[in-house]
Amino acid sequence: MYYLFYGFIWLITWLPLGVLYLLSDLSYLIIYYLVGYRKQVARTNIEKSFPDKSEHERRRIERRFFRFFCDIIVESVYEMHISKAEMLKRMNFCNVEVLWDQYEKGKSCLLMTAHYGNWEWASALSLSLPPDKPLYGIYKQLRDKNFDALIYELRSKSTGKNIEKNDLFRKMIHLKNDGQLAMFGMISDQTPNAKNLNYWTKFLNQDTPVLTGTEVLARKFDYPVYYAEITRIKRGYYKCEFIPVSLEPTKTQEFEITEKYMQLLQKTIEKNPEYWLWSHRRWKHKRNLSTI
Repeated sequence: MYYLFYGFIWLITWLPLGVLYLLSDLSYLIIYYLVGYRKQVARTNIEKSFPDKSEHERRRIERRFFRFFCDIIVESVYEMHISKAEMLKRMNFCNVEVLWDQYEKGKSCLLMTAHYGNWEWASALSLSLPPDKPLYGIYKQLRDKNFDALIYELRSKSTGKNIEKNDLFRKMIHLKNDGQLAMFGMISDQTPNAKNLNYWTKFLNQDTPVLTGTEVLARKFDYPVYYAEITRIKRGYYKCEFIPVSLEPTKTQEFEITEKYMQLLQKTIEKNPEYWLWSHRRWKHKRNLSTI
């Protein structure tokens, strides 16, 4: 079954992206109006995040999100055959020189991004980096091995490298001991598991547990941290700007890096909320106020 699915994806991704967007438009009608895929999850998240908006405004965000969600699916599989030139045309890394400057200083970098815009295309940063100083995308292995293999391959198409999150620390130690520089890309808006609810913040009007692993690594290795802010310019076109979170992490207070990232991400979402992944169960954990 997997090979049939893979073969189907392989074939349709030879179609022009404009044609794939027609499939996206059809998928939106089915997913949103007929199936109702996670519609209630998205609706609840949007309502709690924007209580001051009218119901009409929130429903508009909801519809626009699901339309964009379908675009993300076709754009992600389109990466299977996209050329390097087209990828860099569609994903513009507008100030990548700030990362080159860190390489010149002998520093690797940690890049924090989110499920916002086309986060899958962010791996194309590899095309703007020296081959001996690559980008490593950090990921969590999926339970479905076949789907995990497909996502792994798609994320490697732009010559980027992947590291399973449980192997990251060992890999960073190995690279540092060998004197090798690299970029490490983290999707940092995910929900911690129940055993790692170490830090909570107010995010989008709600008590929110936050992953702190990037901050821990930054302080340990003294690697600069940047927020990779992705902005959608128009359908199929994005830009990515690298905003400093901490250039001297060893001088920061505990959770300072994590908090600044969350503040930057909130500003991004508030500008164009429909491009964030609202169907994710981001607030499934509730804070135990009695322990504070």
